[in-house]
Amino acid sequence: MRIRTPIDLGALIRERRKALRLDQKTLAEKVGVSRQWIVDVEQGKPRLEIGLVLRTADALDIVLTVDKPTKGTSLAQPVILDSIVEAARKRRK
Repeated sequence: MRIRTPIDLGALIRERRKALRLDQKTLAEKVGVSRQWIVDVEQGKPRLEIGLVLRTADALDIVLTVDKPTKGTSLAQPVILDSIVEAARKRRK
């Protein structure tokens, strides 16, 4: 999955948390942050501490990798995040 914005990352974290059947409070306790911090990251707040974001990803068993495309090729698989973001927005209403 290609993450391009804090909102994309927040949607990924929220979807993974829900897939693991964790509530925000439980995840916050695992990471060592407040529930409000989890709310902020899931909403894509752009100025969160990267160390805490990485700790959150680790708590959810999200593996982050970096690929550098070679000249003339792209390593990225096309992913349509619109459906993930749209589903997340519908749940908020």
